Amino acid sequence: MSTAARRGLNWPALALLFLLVPGFTALGVWQVHRLAWKQALIAHVERATHAVPIRVADLPHGPLKPLEYRRLTMSGTYNARGVTLVTGTSILGSGYWVLVPLQPDRGPPVLVNRGFVPSGSRADQVRRTTPSGRVTVTGLLRLTEPGGTFLRTNRPGDDRWYSRDVVAIAARRGLEVDPRLFIDAQSESPRASKTPVAGLTVLTFPNNHLAYALTWFALAALCAVGAIVVWRRQS
Repeated sequence: MSTAARRGLNWPALALLFLLVPGFTALGVWQVHRLAWKQALIAHVERATHAVPIRVADLPHGPLKPLEYRRLTMSGTYNARGVTLVTGTSILGSGYWVLVPLQPDRGPPVLVNRGFVPSGSRADQVRRTTPSGRVTVTGLLRLTEPGGTFLRTNRPGDDRWYSRDVVAIAARRGLEVDPRLFIDAQSESPRASKTPVAGLTVLTFPNNHLAYALTWFALAALCAVGAIVVWRRQS
C-alpha cells in the first residue's frame, strides 16, 4: 500500500471496528456461560420442586444454597405478632407477600410466605385472619433476600419492605428465626381462608441466552467483515 493510500485510510473507523470485534465476541462468550448457568438452574428447580418434601427439622446446619427451591414441610403455630407485608407483584397484580413466623415444637421459628394479598391490604387485617391453631405448611425453600430490590431499598425503620430479608424483618419484630431461609407456602392445612393466595412462586425462567450469544457473535463477524471492506476499498 502506498503512503498516500495509508493516509487516506479511515483509521478511526478501522480502529473502532477492530475494537468491536473482541468486545462483541466477549459478550457472546459471556452469554454462552449464562446459557449454561440458566439451563442448570432450570434443571435444578425442576428436580427440587418435584421431589418428596423433607422436614425443616432435617435440614443441614450449613448453607442452604444447594437446596434452594427444595420442597419442605413443617408443622407449628403462627405468631401473628410477626406478620410482615412485603411489597411485590404476582400474576394477580400489585400487592404484598404475607410473611409470618411459624413456631415448631422444637427449634427456631421459620418465616413463612403464606401467599399474596392485593394492594390496600393492611397488616392488622392480616393478623386477625392468621390461623391461631396448629397448621402444617408445605412449600419451597427460599433463601433470604437481604437489602431490598435493584430499584428500592428496604426501610426497616418505616416498616417498608421490598424484599424478603429474613434477618432484618426478624430484628424489626424482635424475633429469633432461622436467618437462612423462608418458606414459600404452596399449601396450608387446615386452610382458614382463601387469602392470602399461596402457590404463586415463579418457577419458569426466560432463557434467551442462546439468541443473545448468536447476536453478539454475528455482530463481531459483521465488524470483522466491515473492517476488511474498509481496508480494501481504501488501499
